[in-house]
Amino acid sequence: MKYARMLATVGLTSLAATAATAEITRLGADVDSATMDPRIQRNTTEYRVNNLVYDGLIKLNADLQVEPGLAESWENPEPTIWIFNLRENVTFHDGSTLVADDVVYTFETILDPDLKARFRSLFTPIETIEALDANTVRITLKEPYAPLLSYLDMGIVSKDYVESGGDIQSVPVGTGPLQLANWERGAKITLEPFEGYWGGAPDTEGIEFVVVGDNTARAQAFEAGDLDIIQSPLSSQDIGRLVENTQFQNEILGGLGITYLNFNTAHPLLSDPALRRALAMLVDQETIVNAIYEGVDQVATSILLPSSWAYDASITQPGFDPEGAKAAFAAAGWTDSNGDGTLDKDGQPLSIVLSTHSEDPNRIQSLEYIQAIMLENGVDASISIADWPAFSEGVRGGQHEIALLGWLNIVDPDRLMFGQFHTGGSFNWGSYSNSEVDAHLDTGRSATEIGDRTAAYQAAAAIIADELPYFVIAYQGYQVFHTNEVSLTPDARGMMRSVIGK
Repeated sequence: MKYARMLATVGLTSLAATAATAEITRLGADVDSATMDPRIQRNTTEYRVNNLVYDGLIKLNADLQVEPGLAESWENPEPTIWIFNLRENVTFHDGSTLVADDVVYTFETILDPDLKARFRSLFTPIETIEALDANTVRITLKEPYAPLLSYLDMGIVSKDYVESGGDIQSVPVGTGPLQLANWERGAKITLEPFEGYWGGAPDTEGIEFVVVGDNTARAQAFEAGDLDIIQSPLSSQDIGRLVENTQFQNEILGGLGITYLNFNTAHPLLSDPALRRALAMLVDQETIVNAIYEGVDQVATSILLPSSWAYDASITQPGFDPEGAKAAFAAAGWTDSNGDGTLDKDGQPLSIVLSTHSEDPNRIQSLEYIQAIMLENGVDASISIADWPAFSEGVRGGQHEIALLGWLNIVDPDRLMFGQFHTGGSFNWGSYSNSEVDAHLDTGRSATEIGDRTAAYQAAAAIIADELPYFVIAYQGYQVFHTNEVSLTPDARGMMRSVIGK
């Protein structure tokens, strides 16, 4: 019995309903989706839900290797031309047929600034995208663009559905193996099998994303049998306990994310790289990573992930050095002229607001620890905590001073660097600008040789490690726990297609 039919049979007894829904795989999510439109998705739950509801031209497997998706094959006859051959007879969840115009529409709307697509910057190198016929799409680039294929897992939407007024944000229509059965806002999202899936109907009753905002509460719900799968973000103390519990299966991998401090360089004080470096010297990474996070992550040295082909261990940002910080503050003119324990300059106290979101207790504890060290060293540091929607909206609006947050799904150095550090980049919430960094990031996108890309990203990373628009605290680990009844291949992005065999 499919879950959509369960919803209709309101006359069933609660016992029968419980037995039926027990066949659904229940996955704990830290936040609810805000939209089911993959073009404007923002948080990890949206990304993971939409990965099941939609297909992209390609798909990335757990090893981040490109595999055919809606495009069964492609060719690259010239450095700036890509031709994609679509599968025939692929249908959307409403029964309509996927055609090349749907692909063209998806990317043209993403590129339209009015849509405010979060990932627009990933596709701005596209000059034109056109349908050569019903099953062939040609993308012409402004210049060679190395990361393109890795980004084409973006879900394709139905042009007719959206243009006819379909509420794609609440009622998605994709071509993916699962389709929306029910969405109880703030509580759960239930997906059921799409019997008409081009890859064959999934062998599952569906997946239910259950929203439990608090990390520890989510782990407890898993232990109590109310959830079948939980994954990062998780609190370190819960990870340690769950690893020792032989009732569950677990995988702990090197992740594709970072935890970092975002400095708002538009702030009058934080516009000075010397001050940002001094403040960074008061961040005790070792204690945060190994005590607060109990060693599930790795102390970071730069913006480049160790798993990346661009990584260079010789590129390092400042380490924990309170004495060095004091000297740096003094060199920049910050002294305790009033003898009150707070550094000041030209009559202005060195006051900073540290912020993060309320759903992650480890981030709150880390911020409190950073605050304590800063206070001990003359920085008047205060803390602002808000729920994720309010916090993230404030950061995106550049209203923060120093924010603690993270990036995930870093499948290419470009994904962590171009939008974040290029002047005017769509993720450049700290308003950082450096023409040399811009040039290196442009080269990293356009170079066709891996050696040239590596050199470009390393050059940009060296400047970033010195000027510190970001201070990277940790390279995140990825943890997933599941019951013995669930079979999955761990994917550091947190994707769940392996659960349904698709």
